[in-house]
Amino acid sequence: QVQLVESGGGLVQAGGSLRLSCAASGRTISRVNMGWFRQAPGKEREFLAAISWNGSSRNYADSVWGRFTISRDNAKNTVYLQMNSLKPEDTAVYYCAAKPWPTMSRIINDYPYWGQGTRVTVSS
Repeated sequence: QVQLVESGGGLVQAGGSLRLSCAASGRTISRVNMGWFRQAPGKEREFLAAISWNGSSRNYADSVWGRFTISRDNAKNTVYLQMNSLKPEDTAVYYCAAKPWPTMSRIINDYPYWGQGTRVTVSS
């Protein structure tokens, strides 16, 4: 079992930045692939970024390419999402998720472990 807790959300103006953190407990995430997703009001949850268990591979949705960066520190059992150039349409609840080794995925149902989410609001 992996327990995930997101933090770092909040209110930011358009063009600003936030860094989300996802702290894992219950087991080490050193052999676990991680992903970030978000769900805006009235919309389906969508994939944002994924990172392989050792950080050697990363995958991004087109909507955040070049603005968001996923990273991880396995020694701290933590995954990050650096978000720059934020737009009002980035307003959503952001979730991290864990998927067992070996492959990364963009598919929500491939991730058995989820955090409770952290809310990000971008004002115009």
